[in-house]
Amino acid sequence: MREQGKEKEETKKGEFRHLVRVSGVVLDGNLDIARALTRIKGIGPTVSLSLIRAIGMKPNIKLGNLDDSEIEKIESAIKDLDKKLPEWMLNRRRDRYTGKNLHLVGPDLEMANREDINLQKRLKSYRGIRHSLGLPVRGQRTRTSFRHGATVGVKRKKVGR
Repeated sequence: MREQGKEKEETKKGEFRHLVRVSGVVLDGNLDIARALTRIKGIGPTVSLSLIRAIGMKPNIKLGNLDDSEIEKIESAIKDLDKKLPEWMLNRRRDRYTGKNLHLVGPDLEMANREDINLQKRLKSYRGIRHSLGLPVRGQRTRTSFRHGATVGVKRKKVGR
């Protein structure tokens, strides 16, 4: 009973939004902040909780109840993740080009990953060759797994008469 009253109070403060745009990603407003942020590529559960605690918010508030200023606060924190998180939690430490510790999010992460793979292909490293051949890169067995294409059945021999 008490929880329903709190939810009504929160929605009275501002309109409840079912879809909220954060860092270029449309998120479900019915989810808690901690859960909703994990829908952004590059932000997992641990990073999400650390980010929310760093900006001084409660992780169990519904994303749809936040007003524009709070959402902007979250977006600015996401842009400065490499300054708010400890070094071991970042997803791109000692960047190949800049040498800095970064935490990439969204399309930046996808683009950097693609560029890294393309660099390996150009250098013709072992990993690059495996990527270009479409084979597993991390040492898995290939005798039975990672088979592509049509399956070839066994043909029976005709009985001679």
